[in-house]
Amino acid sequence: MSQTEPKWFSEEIKKRVCTTFVEDSFSNGRLCQCGMPRDHHASASLCDYFSSAIVSHWDSTQHSAEVPTDAFGEVEFAGASKRQSHFLRLSSNTPPAIVYSILTERWGLPTPNLVLLVEGGVGRSKVKNWVREVLRQGLVKAAHSTGAWIVAGGLREGVGRCLGEAVRDHFTAAPPDSLAKVVTIGIAPWGLVTHRDQLINPEGSFPAVYYISNTSRDSFCLDNNYQAFLLVDNGTVGRTGGEASFRANLENYISHQRTGKKGSGSMDIPVLCMLVSGESYMLERLDLSLKNSIPWLVLAGSGGLADLLTDILENVQASGSEDEGNVMNKTDLRSRLAEKVMKHFPSEPDIDKLVEKTLSIYKRRGLVSIYHWEQEGPDDFDTVLLKALVRSSKQRLSGNASPSTEELKLALTWNRVDIARTDLFTEDVQWKNDDLEDFMTDALVNDKPQFVQLFAENGLNILDYLTYGRLERLYWCISDSCVAYTVLLRHLSDRQGMPNTGILRASTDALNPSSSLIKEFTLYEVSQLLEDLLGDVCERFFHGILGLHGMTSTRKMVKRLTRVLKEEIGYRNKKCPHPWAALFIWAVLQNRREMAIYFWEMTTESVLSALTGCKLLRELSKLERETETKQSMKELAKTFEKLAHDMLSKCYQSSESRSFVLLKKKSVMWGGATCLKMAMEADARHFFSHDGVQSLLSQIWWGDMDRSTEVWKLILTFFVPPLCYTSLISFREVEETEERNSDEVPQGKDIEWLYAETVFSFRDLKRMQEKSGDLSPIRPTTKGRLDWQSSTKRPFLVSRWRQFWYAPVTAFLGNVLMYFLFLLLFAYVLLLDFKPPPPTGPAPPELFLYFWVFTIACEEVRETLLIGSKTFRKRIRLYTQDVWHKFDVIAITLFLIGVSCRMFRITFTLGRAALCLDYMVFTLRLIHIFAIHKQLGPKIIIVGKMMKDVFFFLFFLGVWMMAYGVTNQALIYTYDSSADRILRRVLYRPYLHIFGQIPVEEIDSSYDWDAECTDNATLVDEGMEPCRNPHHNWLVVILLVVYLLVTNILLMNLLIAMFSYTFTKVQERSDTYWKFQRFNVIAEYHSRPCLAPPFIIISHIHLIIKRNIRKIPSEKIHHFAIELKEKINNRLLTWESIQKENFLSAEAKKQRGSDGERLKRMSIKVDGVLKQTAEIRDVDRRLRALESEMEFCCSTLAWMADALFQSGQLKATKSPPTRKGKLHFFHSICFGELFVCCKHIVETERSLHYLSPNSFTDNPSTLES
Repeated sequence: MSQTEPKWFSEEIKKRVCTTFVEDSFSNGRLCQCGMPRDHHASASLCDYFSSAIVSHWDSTQHSAEVPTDAFGEVEFAGASKRQSHFLRLSSNTPPAIVYSILTERWGLPTPNLVLLVEGGVGRSKVKNWVREVLRQGLVKAAHSTGAWIVAGGLREGVGRCLGEAVRDHFTAAPPDSLAKVVTIGIAPWGLVTHRDQLINPEGSFPAVYYISNTSRDSFCLDNNYQAFLLVDNGTVGRTGGEASFRANLENYISHQRTGKKGSGSMDIPVLCMLVSGESYMLERLDLSLKNSIPWLVLAGSGGLADLLTDILENVQASGSEDEGNVMNKTDLRSRLAEKVMKHFPSEPDIDKLVEKTLSIYKRRGLVSIYHWEQEGPDDFDTVLLKALVRSSKQRLSGNASPSTEELKLALTWNRVDIARTDLFTEDVQWKNDDLEDFMTDALVNDKPQFVQLFAENGLNILDYLTYGRLERLYWCISDSCVAYTVLLRHLSDRQGMPNTGILRASTDALNPSSSLIKEFTLYEVSQLLEDLLGDVCERFFHGILGLHGMTSTRKMVKRLTRVLKEEIGYRNKKCPHPWAALFIWAVLQNRREMAIYFWEMTTESVLSALTGCKLLRELSKLERETETKQSMKELAKTFEKLAHDMLSKCYQSSESRSFVLLKKKSVMWGGATCLKMAMEADARHFFSHDGVQSLLSQIWWGDMDRSTEVWKLILTFFVPPLCYTSLISFREVEETEERNSDEVPQGKDIEWLYAETVFSFRDLKRMQEKSGDLSPIRPTTKGRLDWQSSTKRPFLVSRWRQFWYAPVTAFLGNVLMYFLFLLLFAYVLLLDFKPPPPTGPAPPELFLYFWVFTIACEEVRETLLIGSKTFRKRIRLYTQDVWHKFDVIAITLFLIGVSCRMFRITFTLGRAALCLDYMVFTLRLIHIFAIHKQLGPKIIIVGKMMKDVFFFLFFLGVWMMAYGVTNQALIYTYDSSADRILRRVLYRPYLHIFGQIPVEEIDSSYDWDAECTDNATLVDEGMEPCRNPHHNWLVVILLVVYLLVTNILLMNLLIAMFSYTFTKVQERSDTYWKFQRFNVIAEYHSRPCLAPPFIIISHIHLIIKRNIRKIPSEKIHHFAIELKEKINNRLLTWESIQKENFLSAEAKKQRGSDGERLKRMSIKVDGVLKQTAEIRDVDRRLRALESEMEFCCSTLAWMADALFQSGQLKATKSPPTRKGKLHFFHSICFGELFVCCKHIVETERSLHYLSPNSFTDNPSTLES
């Protein structure tokens, strides 16, 4: 709690103190009617004898005054519980709005979905065992499932104590993550609390230590199982009922507040009072609540007032049906109610007042529900609460309101989708799309995915529901603890800081005046957020609908957005074309697992959608600071990556060619992104390890050549190019069936077969051109779309030449061979032909080396600046993200420095040293080249991971070396001014000790040393070797032993252990890492020209002429991205959707067959059997009671028959029936026959004047039977 809150409580919250002493006649003038002794009153209240003499009844509002409270803060129950509870002493007239604000905002209690107020049950002996069972198994569990507040007395007596014990037992059995879902609040009279003096502190108690004297007996002490206490002070001490009016006002105020986070729900908070037993004075409390339309649930059989209300509501009925217009006479009703009151409260002095209250309650009997323990049980108590609230809501509904709507509101608020599915969404209830829209919004905001699914399956059209305006309002409801909210808020602040902010504020204020401006995000902020997370993978979202397409200036976009927001009929009323994808992004940004997975199941393009979710979550996890949230985001990202991998497996099993097109297809829904590009940006290594992805990469890597071609054949053909026209290298040929089918393409139709074709190489492009014929030949454009232009078939010599030289494997092989030659030339120049500065040098080989490096630099510039359509800044940022590109920059920079320095005699040696270092950098570049190798690639990854371990090891080693080196130098030499010698002996010599190079004669003074030394400081300053100090020689030897022990044994073994752990960890996934890196290498050499440096300059000139002069687009772009026509794209999406349905069905079947689901189904069946067993026991009990009654009837009939027989008035015509037992008689005679028989016997007796009409009246037992 902040330092300002105690001051706020003291100023805003009051307590009440008695200001007028009104003598209590039963205390002989010692006590006031407020309950306090005379000496506890202020002198002013005692001096007014005249006013106190004429006042006979003490009233809280007239005879007490409000003063600042002196008891608030947190209470700690000594020896009972470690958990601290909030408490507050407040006046009975405190506004309920302030109290509710304290509960939810200052004390942090969650907004309730239901408020249950438990009344009655004073005294532990009056609480029956089955009532405790209802509280434990029914009420507390219902509160947990519905997210309810339980409000009770809060004291350790009666039903309040039983409720606290039930909550304690639930907390003990429930998992830790559900403990905060059950909130218990105690409202008790301040003057009734025992040891209340321990809570008093005008400055607040944080915490106040509260001692409970005896926990085994009932008392008025606070119960430690409650989370908060509101101690209501009306100025009395030791008096009950002082909090009744406060409770009524608070419950009435809460019933008008909205559910959900910060009141974002679609309904008011339902409030239900539950009556357990109860005394007669509680009739006024009940009547006051019913007047406020607060429903009540009465526990029948719990005793006291509950039994009275049960008896009245079930047995006191109108003399005729109300539908017939026959209303009970008021006098007759009063007399009947008075009879019931006298029966249950015979000792009450003021019966008339109770009858008046009872009559008022009877008129509002529709708000009162009766709960019978024996008939309903405690298991489905939440259903009982729902029915009670629905029953009461029917009494308050207007003519146009529907009971089903009110019931759906409650089920949604409590997240009881089972009730809604079984009782509301049936054939009897027809729901319209408009009826479910508000419920859908409520379910989305409050994270209830099961209801979202239920609404989508039962009448809600998501296309009509999700407009851009509603999507914006969903983003308004993002929790402020979410990292996406922080980013959105930053972009909103940036937009408001631009010019024309006043206009923008006015426009946004007009949209929703009740909301704060800081939360009114627009789609522009959402677009900026997605751009931050997704980067350049796809185009900007929502820019088209906002009219910002093509704009790059932020200032222009803000101005345009201002005009768009001022339009009355703007984009907000338009429907979102991809609603499921928009909701998927919205759920992923909030890290809502279940809802995001459900929206993914509903979206199209499931593979790309899953990869997008993976990318978003991994970027969000980098911004998240909370460790648990960060971990959950990473786990959800792995889940989506696995979903993408499994979905691709399903598609790959169905059709290999279609799966390849799926990986390269540009998505309209995701802004032109492709699966490969998104997976690369999302670091989806598990996805890249899929056989389908690797097969596609292998096909792209080899082009038209056979994948089984030996390397030596490639090398030979590389040096002897005409061999490509021979059979030395095998090329993939088009099957005859395909060639034959290509001639059968119907005229006038698009090439719909494209969705089943895969573009691997130029032969594939050629074959597609041949298939299309003269009608619609294919030609790729610079944007990757298939243009329909005329194309000519190339000759065999040209096409075969292109097939060999344009394959990425050829470009890679050429670069590797030429790079080895480059390194040989570089080494030759450095070792054998490095001439002096001009005019003597440089030699021709060195000049050729310069040209070679120049061609390498030209290729780097081409890769950075001339490929793609991104801005210059984004290209530079993307280029520098690659480690090997940084190596290239360092290598070229060092080469330029070396060449510049070697041209001058004064810096010649410096330039040669720079070139030597540069050679090392160029040589290390070979590691990246061989990352494509299947055996070397994983090992390179392992080496890279181990380098991180080396840096950690060097940190520990450096600390120990510094500690030993400085100490050793100071002990051996008393004075040495040479910085060179100090650095060598402090750092270099201890490092050599690790490898066994220990100059003992220099360290140990007991050994003779031939070097000349001196102790003269002047000579030492001149450079002479200082002599050793033999005084601490023993300490030097000990330090050497300890140093070698730590470094050679401890640290080296630590390094070995780190390496072993890293190797074991990475080796398991090294293949996955290598496959991921393989894509980078293939993509790099696929985009490179076919010739390697230095001949690459020819390719550069050719590209300049081809692209800039002849305007011929590149055909290689289809290898990694292809844009399909709408019809073909729809067919591909349909096929992918079918595969997704098959995948989900298989997963559901697998889930149903799991052990957990089997146990769950078994548990449901066992619960059903137990429930049926309980019903059978109840039936058996009732049958036994019925059998006992029948036995009594049989005895009575036997007595009557014997009396008739002995009278001699009746003569039997046949012998009496034989009795085989009472049970046989019970099974052979029904109740109707018994009644007719008894009636016939009585009439016969009367006709014979054997029995008088009052015979049965004189015998009560006979009359009862």
